[in-house]
Amino acid sequence: MREIVFDTETTGVDPATGDRMVEIGCIELVNRIPTGRTYHAYFNPGRPMPIEAERIHGLGDAFLAGQRLFHEHVLELIDFLGDCPLVAHNAQFDFGFLNHELRLCDHPLVAMDRMVDTLAIARRRHPGAKHSLDALCSRYGIDRSHRVLHGALLDAELLAQVYVELTGGRQIGLSLASETAQALAVEAASAVSAFQPRRRAYRTPRPHGPTAEELARHKAFVGTLSSPLWTQ
Repeated sequence: MREIVFDTETTGVDPATGDRMVEIGCIELVNRIPTGRTYHAYFNPGRPMPIEAERIHGLGDAFLAGQRLFHEHVLELIDFLGDCPLVAHNAQFDFGFLNHELRLCDHPLVAMDRMVDTLAIARRRHPGAKHSLDALCSRYGIDRSHRVLHGALLDAELLAQVYVELTGGRQIGLSLASETAQALAVEAASAVSAFQPRRRAYRTPRPHGPTAEELARHKAFVGTLSSPLWTQ
Protein backbone atom coordinates (compact mmCIF):
# COMPACT_ATOMS: atom_id res chain seq x y z
CA MET A 1 0.00 0.00 0.00
CA ARG A 2 1.31 3.44 -0.98
CA GLU A 3 1.09 6.29 1.54
CA ILE A 4 2.51 9.82 1.65
CA VAL A 5 3.77 11.28 4.93
CA PHE A 6 3.92 15.07 4.71
CA ASP A 7 4.48 18.22 6.72
CA THR A 8 4.04 21.93 6.02
CA GLU A 9 5.48 25.20 7.27
CA THR A 10 3.37 28.35 7.20
CA THR A 11 3.25 32.04 8.03
CA GLY A 12 0.88 31.41 10.93
CA VAL A 13 -1.90 29.19 12.20
CA ASP A 14 -5.04 30.22 10.31
CA PRO A 15 -5.42 30.43 6.52
CA ALA A 16 -8.80 32.13 7.02
CA THR A 17 -6.96 35.22 8.31
CA GLY A 18 -4.49 35.38 5.43
CA ASP A 19 -1.79 32.95 6.54
CA ARG A 20 -0.12 30.98 3.73
CA MET A 21 1.88 27.82 3.28
CA VAL A 22 5.58 28.42 2.58
CA GLU A 23 7.01 24.88 2.51
CA ILE A 24 5.90 21.29 2.03
CA GLY A 25 7.87 18.07 2.42
CA CYS A 26 6.56 14.63 1.39
CA ILE A 27 7.92 11.11 1.94
CA GLU A 28 6.64 8.13 -0.03
CA LEU A 29 6.01 4.87 1.85
CA VAL A 30 5.06 1.54 0.33
CA ASN A 31 3.94 -1.07 2.87
CA ARG A 32 5.28 1.25 5.62
CA ILE A 33 8.78 1.32 4.09
CA PRO A 34 10.30 4.55 2.65
CA THR A 35 10.98 4.13 -1.06
CA GLY A 36 13.45 7.02 -1.28
CA ARG A 37 11.04 9.13 -3.33
CA THR A 38 10.37 12.55 -1.86
CA TYR A 39 8.82 15.86 -2.85
CA HIS A 40 9.97 19.16 -1.37
CA ALA A 41 9.22 22.77 -2.29
CA TYR A 42 9.26 26.29 -0.91
CA PHE A 43 6.60 28.84 -1.85
CA ASN A 44 6.58 32.61 -2.02
CA PRO A 45 3.60 33.49 0.22
CA GLY A 46 3.09 36.96 -1.28
CA ARG A 47 3.01 38.49 2.20
CA PRO A 48 5.51 39.30 4.99
CA MET A 49 6.66 36.55 7.31
CA PRO A 50 5.79 37.26 10.97
CA ILE A 51 8.86 37.14 13.18
CA GLU A 52 7.16 34.60 15.48
CA ALA A 53 6.78 32.13 12.61
CA GLU A 54 10.30 32.80 11.30
CA ARG A 55 11.74 31.86 14.71
CA ILE A 56 10.12 28.41 14.33
CA HIS A 57 11.25 27.47 10.81
CA GLY A 58 13.88 30.07 9.90
CA LEU A 59 12.23 31.01 6.59
CA GLY A 60 12.43 34.77 6.12
CA ASP A 61 11.19 37.26 3.54
CA ALA A 62 14.51 37.53 1.69
CA PHE A 63 14.69 33.78 1.07
CA LEU A 64 11.03 33.27 0.21
CA ALA A 65 10.96 36.23 -2.21
CA GLY A 66 13.08 34.18 -4.59
CA GLN A 67 10.76 31.14 -4.53
CA ARG A 68 7.98 30.27 -6.96
CA LEU A 69 4.31 30.75 -6.10
CA PHE A 70 2.22 27.77 -5.03
CA HIS A 71 0.24 27.61 -8.27
CA GLU A 72 3.51 27.16 -10.16
CA HIS A 73 4.13 23.93 -8.20
CA VAL A 74 0.59 22.60 -7.95
CA LEU A 75 0.58 20.12 -10.84
CA GLU A 76 3.83 18.42 -9.82
CA LEU A 77 2.70 18.32 -6.18
CA ILE A 78 -0.68 16.78 -6.96
CA ASP A 79 1.00 14.27 -9.28
CA PHE A 80 3.29 13.18 -6.44
CA LEU A 81 0.46 12.95 -3.91
CA GLY A 82 -1.62 10.76 -6.21
CA ASP A 83 -4.78 9.32 -4.66
CA CYS A 84 -3.30 7.43 -1.68
CA PRO A 85 -3.73 8.13 2.07
CA LEU A 86 -1.92 11.25 3.33
CA VAL A 87 -0.31 11.05 6.77
CA ALA A 88 0.40 14.14 8.91
CA HIS A 89 0.78 15.07 12.57
CA ASN A 90 -2.19 17.16 13.65
CA ALA A 91 -3.37 16.56 10.10
CA GLN A 92 -6.34 18.93 10.30
CA PHE A 93 -3.83 21.81 10.32
CA ASP A 94 -1.83 20.63 7.31
CA PHE A 95 -4.90 19.62 5.30
CA GLY A 96 -6.43 23.03 6.04
CA PHE A 97 -3.46 24.88 4.56
CA LEU A 98 -3.05 22.49 1.62
CA ASN A 99 -6.69 22.79 0.62
CA HIS A 100 -6.62 26.56 1.15
CA GLU A 101 -3.78 26.87 -1.36
CA LEU A 102 -5.56 24.53 -3.80
CA ARG A 103 -8.72 26.59 -3.46
CA LEU A 104 -6.87 29.84 -4.22
CA CYS A 105 -5.65 28.46 -7.55
CA ASP A 106 -9.03 26.89 -8.45
CA HIS A 107 -7.74 23.33 -8.13
CA PRO A 108 -9.86 20.43 -6.77
CA LEU A 109 -9.38 19.97 -3.04
CA VAL A 110 -7.85 16.91 -1.38
CA ALA A 111 -10.62 14.72 0.05
CA MET A 112 -10.65 14.67 3.84
CA ASP A 113 -11.25 10.91 3.90
CA ARG A 114 -7.63 10.50 2.75
CA MET A 115 -6.39 12.02 6.00
CA VAL A 116 -4.45 9.90 8.52
CA ASP A 117 -3.65 11.83 11.70
CA THR A 118 -0.70 10.49 13.70
CA LEU A 119 -1.62 12.80 16.59
CA ALA A 120 -5.01 11.09 16.91
CA ILE A 121 -3.35 7.67 16.71
CA ALA A 122 -0.77 8.63 19.36
CA ARG A 123 -3.48 9.86 21.73
CA ARG A 124 -5.27 6.53 21.45
CA ARG A 125 -2.13 4.45 21.86
CA HIS A 126 -0.53 6.53 24.64
CA PRO A 127 -3.28 8.30 26.60
CA GLY A 128 -2.00 10.83 29.11
CA ALA A 129 1.47 11.05 27.54
CA LYS A 130 3.03 13.86 25.51
CA HIS A 131 2.20 13.58 21.81
CA SER A 132 4.39 16.17 20.10
CA LEU A 133 6.68 14.94 17.33
CA ASP A 134 9.70 15.47 19.59
CA ALA A 135 8.07 13.48 22.41
CA LEU A 136 7.17 10.60 20.10
CA CYS A 137 10.71 10.53 18.68
CA SER A 138 12.02 10.21 22.24
CA ARG A 139 9.51 7.48 23.06
CA TYR A 140 10.54 5.39 20.06
CA GLY A 141 14.27 6.14 20.16
CA ILE A 142 14.31 8.07 16.88
CA ASP A 143 17.35 10.33 16.49
CA ARG A 144 16.36 13.97 16.05
CA SER A 145 19.69 15.55 17.07
CA HIS A 146 19.98 17.20 13.65
CA ARG A 147 16.64 18.99 14.09
CA VAL A 148 17.49 22.54 15.18
CA LEU A 149 14.61 24.34 13.43
CA HIS A 150 11.36 23.00 12.04
CA GLY A 151 11.63 22.00 8.39
CA ALA A 152 8.90 20.34 6.34
CA LEU A 153 11.02 17.61 4.73
CA LEU A 154 13.01 16.83 7.88
CA ASP A 155 9.85 16.70 9.99
CA ALA A 156 8.18 14.45 7.39
CA GLU A 157 11.17 12.09 7.56
CA LEU A 158 10.94 11.92 11.36
CA LEU A 159 7.18 11.52 11.23
CA ALA A 160 7.49 8.64 8.76
CA GLN A 161 9.59 6.76 11.34
CA VAL A 162 7.13 7.62 14.12
CA TYR A 163 4.21 6.48 11.97
CA VAL A 164 5.81 3.11 11.36
CA GLU A 165 6.29 2.65 15.12
CA LEU A 166 2.77 3.82 15.93
CA THR A 167 1.32 1.25 13.56
CA GLY A 168 3.29 -1.73 14.79
CA GLY A 169 6.87 -1.29 13.64
CA ARG A 170 8.86 -2.43 10.62
CA GLN A 171 7.41 -5.93 10.73
CA ILE A 172 4.26 -4.65 9.04
CA GLY A 173 6.17 -3.91 5.87
CA LEU A 174 7.79 -7.37 6.05
CA SER A 175 4.40 -9.10 6.39
CA LEU A 176 5.35 -10.41 9.87
CA ALA A 177 2.94 -8.26 11.85
CA SER A 178 0.84 -9.64 14.66
CA GLU A 179 -2.93 -9.35 14.48
CA THR A 180 -2.72 -6.36 16.83
CA ALA A 181 -0.22 -4.53 14.64
CA GLN A 182 -2.25 -5.28 11.52
CA ALA A 183 -5.35 -3.91 13.19
CA LEU A 184 -3.45 -0.72 14.07
CA ALA A 185 -2.35 -0.37 10.46
CA VAL A 186 -5.91 -0.64 9.22
CA GLU A 187 -7.01 1.86 11.85
CA ALA A 188 -4.28 4.30 10.83
CA ALA A 189 -5.21 4.10 7.17
CA SER A 190 -8.75 5.14 7.97
CA ALA A 191 -8.06 7.61 10.78
CA VAL A 192 -9.69 11.00 10.17
CA SER A 193 -9.31 13.76 12.73
CA ALA A 194 -12.01 16.09 11.39
CA PHE A 195 -14.08 17.30 14.32
CA GLN A 196 -17.53 15.76 14.41
CA PRO A 197 -19.87 17.62 16.78
CA ARG A 198 -21.94 15.44 19.09
CA ARG A 199 -25.59 15.39 18.11
CA ARG A 200 -27.97 15.73 21.04
CA ALA A 201 -31.40 14.14 20.98
CA TYR A 202 -34.23 16.68 20.78
CA ARG A 203 -36.34 16.93 23.91
CA THR A 204 -39.81 18.45 23.98
CA PRO A 205 -39.80 21.51 26.29
CA ARG A 206 -41.33 20.84 29.68
CA PRO A 207 -44.52 22.85 30.50
CA HIS A 208 -43.18 25.62 32.75
CA GLY A 209 -45.74 28.25 31.73
CA PRO A 210 -48.14 29.60 34.42
CA THR A 211 -51.69 28.30 34.63
CA ALA A 212 -54.73 30.60 34.30
CA GLU A 213 -55.24 30.41 38.07
CA GLU A 214 -51.62 31.44 38.74
CA LEU A 215 -51.92 34.38 36.35
CA ALA A 216 -55.08 35.58 38.12
CA ARG A 217 -53.43 35.32 41.54
CA HIS A 218 -50.40 37.24 40.29
CA LYS A 219 -52.59 40.02 38.88
CA ALA A 220 -54.43 40.30 42.17
CA PHE A 221 -51.16 40.48 44.09
CA VAL A 222 -49.74 43.20 41.81
CA GLY A 223 -52.93 45.20 42.41
CA THR A 224 -52.13 45.37 46.12
CA LEU A 225 -48.76 47.06 45.58
CA SER A 226 -48.49 50.76 46.42
CA SER A 227 -46.55 52.94 43.92
CA PRO A 228 -44.58 50.16 42.16
CA LEU A 229 -41.30 51.25 40.49
CA TRP A 230 -42.44 50.38 36.97
CA THR A 231 -45.22 52.99 37.14
CA GLN A 232 -42.91 55.84 38.09
